[in-house]
Amino acid sequence: MGVSKPLSGCTVSLVDRDLLNQAHLYVLENTEEVLPYIEERMIHVKTTYPKFRKRTKWLQDKHNSTFIQWLHFKVQSELNGEEHNGISENLRWLAAGPSMAVPSYRIYLINGVKFNTKAQDDVRTVQNSGVYLLAHTMQVASAKDKNPIVSNMSFYGVNQEIWDLDYQKFRIPVLRCDWIDNTLGLVVDELGFTLVDLSKIRHRNDQFVLASQVKQVFYVDDPMHRGYSVVLSMSNREYNDVIGDDVLGDTRIECEQFTRGIPNVDTFDDLVDLASKCTKYVRKSGAEVDPSPACCAVRGEESECEMRVQACVEGD
Repeated sequence: MGVSKPLSGCTVSLVDRDLLNQAHLYVLENTEEVLPYIEERMIHVKTTYPKFRKRTKWLQDKHNSTFIQWLHFKVQSELNGEEHNGISENLRWLAAGPSMAVPSYRIYLINGVKFNTKAQDDVRTVQNSGVYLLAHTMQVASAKDKNPIVSNMSFYGVNQEIWDLDYQKFRIPVLRCDWIDNTLGLVVDELGFTLVDLSKIRHRNDQFVLASQVKQVFYVDDPMHRGYSVVLSMSNREYNDVIGDDVLGDTRIECEQFTRGIPNVDTFDDLVDLASKCTKYVRKSGAEVDPSPACCAVRGEESECEMRVQACVEGD
């Protein structure tokens, strides 16, 4: 696992409560220590609303809208019990929630890989804001779909903001991303390349992701399909910022050369040496001839000179 740390100055601001809850809920749902509480709460929701027991999406939405407050009071209740019921310091501060004053960064080193916000990319000549996430999530066919399928799904997006959620005793970096609509904005062409339309944005209510979960991708305009970009990925390499200069460490994609070696050909020096051995020949007319192929070509005498050069080499 590589190093994770901010590489730019931070801006602290009071963020929208709904956005903060969205980010906080994602952190809770991806924390192993919280998973038993998620299961307990879902059972409680199903019991409370038996008519909706088979409506998976409705149950999930109800859980999402109530879980943060429910967990807060649940943990507080357990903390007031005997010996705190084994509540860890980590869970205690997670249940209390993050501060509304959120530090945000333009550049962040995540597991040894440098990520930028889109705004930072816009003023640079490099691109470090493309993100990819493979998630086990609920797939909904339409707004009326009452029984969605839960499976692995790929998401492509652009990082818009980098937040450091402050839980008093620790901080957790998250990314707020614009995620591409997999239905309207993602296709695979006849050559197997993944193409995305970066203007087709979806998942406005689920924008956040843990910084540690994403991989970096790059988007290159596709000249064959207007409005689409080709998704390029590469193995992540660690970036070590020794002097703290954010000019260093940008990831660049280099194309592999088509030829792996240089063919064996005569060099210019070899041709000069050859010409020096046969610098003067005399025609029947008595005029001197320079047998250099280049010189012969200029004078239109290439065939005669080639014959004389060959005779010189054979007789050398």
